Amino acid sequence: MHAMNRRTDQSDGAGADPRGAHDTDVIVVGAGPTGLLLAGDLAEAGLGVTLLERRPAEISNLTRALVVHARSLEQLDARGLADELVAGGHPLTGLRLFGRATIDPTQLRSRFPFVLVTPQFEVERVLERRARRAGVTFRHDSEVLGLDQDAEGVTVRFRTAEGLGSVRATYAVGTDGVRSTIREAVGLPFPGKSVIRSLVLADVRLAQEPDSPLTFNATGDAFALIASFGGGWYRVIGWNRHRQAADDAPADLDEVRELTRLALGSDYGMHDARWISRFHSDERQVPSYRVGRVFLAGDAAHVHSPAGALGMNTGLQDAANLSWKLAAVLRGRAPDGLLDSYQTERHPVGKQALRSSGTLIRIALMPTAPGHAVRALAAQLVNHVRPLARRAVRTISGLGIAYPAGPGAHPLAGHRAPDFRLAGGSRLYELLRQGRFVLITPTDEPGVPQAPASGGDSSRPADDRMVTASWRSERRTALLVRPDGYIAWATDATAPAARAAALRGAVAHWTGTEDGASIAADLTPPAHAADTPAGR
Repeated sequence: MHAMNRRTDQSDGAGADPRGAHDTDVIVVGAGPTGLLLAGDLAEAGLGVTLLERRPAEISNLTRALVVHARSLEQLDARGLADELVAGGHPLTGLRLFGRATIDPTQLRSRFPFVLVTPQFEVERVLERRARRAGVTFRHDSEVLGLDQDAEGVTVRFRTAEGLGSVRATYAVGTDGVRSTIREAVGLPFPGKSVIRSLVLADVRLAQEPDSPLTFNATGDAFALIASFGGGWYRVIGWNRHRQAADDAPADLDEVRELTRLALGSDYGMHDARWISRFHSDERQVPSYRVGRVFLAGDAAHVHSPAGALGMNTGLQDAANLSWKLAAVLRGRAPDGLLDSYQTERHPVGKQALRSSGTLIRIALMPTAPGHAVRALAAQLVNHVRPLARRAVRTISGLGIAYPAGPGAHPLAGHRAPDFRLAGGSRLYELLRQGRFVLITPTDEPGVPQAPASGGDSSRPADDRMVTASWRSERRTALLVRPDGYIAWATDATAPAARAAALRGAVAHWTGTEDGASIAADLTPPAHAADTPAGR
């Protein structure tokens, strides 16, 4: 997405008061991966963004996430960040869930047919750099105390070392984690329960290097995961049924060694722990991701067990879904009601993440002989029943996520768009870096720019809302792809008049064209084009 170092005028359609009444367009609370991606998107769309973070700037976030799945890598690719992250991480072509069950991402139709092992702080590093370059205002060491909202905006109150302060914006987003102050401030419950207690985290060195950058196993009485952080450091996450303690109870290296031996058969000569902590894992989800002008995303909206490594990935995709909608409303291209689709689209995804991770952790921790048999059967099914295996890998990778498209919509509408190769050598996700809708049509579509005869990128902006491109193949389907990489609209119609009318309507509906036709006017076929094979 391209940086636009300006703040656009507010539109009456966004329902906002004049610019002078607000300090910024959007307040984001929480500088984890979700908040950083969201803030960077909004700033690159030309909006004013203030990011409040309780931690001082020199103190890094607690890193629990270790895995980036394919769909999250695609979202990072659409921001020009994925290749750097992949280069510094460990791509794995298989992921063991429990026992002998193996998820095979190599079958995925993606530029990233693997699981990337990389610590959360590396994801935060590239996202923070992008957000700062785009002009996000960071306010570290700012403890949010509460907020007030009205018909025109929202005011967030906070405390710093210098005293009390506040900032006012049109919208606010809480990405401030499981103990979200923003969630509490808007009075939302966080129903659910603890699914597993006395998890232990440690950063250690190993005398023996594991066979894989990510090693995991569960026995019913214990599970352990060891992941390489680079530089000779490894993160260990584990649990021992026979050593349950409160979160504030001390944990030591002997306990970490014991649980890894129980789960993995070896402690790999573990030594020199630089950090050990204990925590518990909940399954919780708020009933609504929106309260007036305030939104929740990431762990502030949903938390679940670490099984499947879905937490950070789900939060990143929350942010990608919400950011383009906030930008469209704030720039006057969509009514405020578009923001309600964030709840419609993402709440079911969060619910599915809870269900998937909960199923995995419960199967992994079954302690009895019948439980072991269930785990073995589940492994056999995942490994040998192809439809089930495909569904499992698409669910965990995020590529299987689709959004409701409404009655009468094309079968492709609402689904993730693969990284199509386009005429002139460009890729869809390279075009999505512009932060616009992408219209893909056949090469000979009337009014659509043609690919240069000698190669080169044939895409061009229709205006700052949409960029057009042509298929590299003879495909006749026309697609309109949302800025978050999901298909908004498609048609297979061949009759020129019907095709042009459908295209005008779709572009007007999704990009907010004022007269309903101005962007798509050039795509209208000549008046003499006949509905014949020659005219098609």
